[in-house]
Amino acid sequence: MSLAVVGRKPVIGLLGIMQELYDKMLPGITERQESYGRAVAAKLEGVAEVRFPKAVRCREDIEEVMGGFQRDGVDGVLIVMLTYGPGLRLVNAFRDCSLPLMLANIQPEPKVTPAWDMGDLTYNQGVHGAQDTANTLIRLGKQFTVFSGDWQSEAFVTAFETFAVAAHTVTAMKQAKIAVFGRMPGMGDILTDPHTFMRRLGPQVDHIGMGSIVYEMEQSTKADIDAVLAYCNANFEMDPKLKPAQLEEAAKIQVGIARVLEKGGYDGFSLYFNEIGFDGRFTQIHMMAASNLMAEGYGYAAEGDTNCASLMVAARAIAPDPHFTEMYAMDFERDAALQSHMGEGNWKVARRDRKPKLIDRPLGIGGLDNPPTVLFQAEPGPATLVSLVSLGGDAYRLVVVQGTILETEDLPTVEMPYFFYRPDTGVTECLTGWLKNGGTHHQVLHLGDVRPRWKAYCELAGIEYVEV
Repeated sequence: MSLAVVGRKPVIGLLGIMQELYDKMLPGITERQESYGRAVAAKLEGVAEVRFPKAVRCREDIEEVMGGFQRDGVDGVLIVMLTYGPGLRLVNAFRDCSLPLMLANIQPEPKVTPAWDMGDLTYNQGVHGAQDTANTLIRLGKQFTVFSGDWQSEAFVTAFETFAVAAHTVTAMKQAKIAVFGRMPGMGDILTDPHTFMRRLGPQVDHIGMGSIVYEMEQSTKADIDAVLAYCNANFEMDPKLKPAQLEEAAKIQVGIARVLEKGGYDGFSLYFNEIGFDGRFTQIHMMAASNLMAEGYGYAAEGDTNCASLMVAARAIAPDPHFTEMYAMDFERDAALQSHMGEGNWKVARRDRKPKLIDRPLGIGGLDNPPTVLFQAEPGPATLVSLVSLGGDAYRLVVVQGTILETEDLPTVEMPYFFYRPDTGVTECLTGWLKNGGTHHQVLHLGDVRPRWKAYCELAGIEYVEV
């Protein structure tokens, strides 16, 4: 279950390559270079768990260590040349390897000095081993990330962290399970072939009946309901118009959905509002549950959009607290788009100076009673917006925008999460590029700038990356 996966550090295996050739010439070289490998691992421990079993000195060593990495389920492999090592020795170990790979073209010392002797040259001769290794990986058809530079630099740590997070995201997606409760008819940009989607990106999509939620709601206890209500009272400014029975029903829906997800090992879900509206056993739709479960780490998207719900799972591995949203309207005076949806949103992105509200919200969609709805504006500042596009066949694209969440005045009649988002390229140029690239109407947003992580993930997952 990837909710557990994304709650931990990335786990990366370090494959430190050398060869036996130098042992007689330089006794103790293996121990010396292993010490260097451990120092590299220690340098990176702040951003990932790095496992370095030993220096690999022959084909058998490489196959043993790589086999261990595969069995142990590491997120990816960092390849470091401890000395030169012949590339042909990697062929069997990497031929069937599906783990994300990073080749670090580094060496122990940053500078060649007049004091260097043949030993120093041997200890620091990783670059031509990296060349041989890279050539082998290319001929095996492997994708890999490359860093060239000083291993003691912060640039190396940053590049490695980007790789490790992206590799971690690949793992999260491969292990993800998404539950879908109905789908809005005729909505085309949310569709993909589920077999292709699972084979290419990883998530398993299961269609679940509403009866499973109803069953779990009926099993809920007063303690279950009280726990949700206490959570809401602690996190929201509560609308005095909300009625106890209304809140209890919303809490019961949340408990029901959460139990279905927990028991099924699901990491995300999508629920079409008319599945609730036409079912006959509900008095309101799931607005509060969707927002709270997003804040608790579940992926979510509306209307049966399992592509976007899966992207939310990936997004949580990319960085904490992704938000589900869509572009509601353009504002040419602000050079921005109004971002919102019918009432679902991850309130963890709310303005830090204002407590999110839980309001009594009239909503005709679904044809039921007023659903308690979380209301907030997002924290102003930089933000990254992404959309996962199915292009047909095996092809997928990530459309990416970097921009700014603006200081937004109150819009008193907008009773759902909202904010103005100004793309760095401007709203008209951005949306022209968005449309030309098939960007979908459901999106995922992160506070800050996480483009390098998304780009690295796309490279590792074989997805086209486009910024607009």
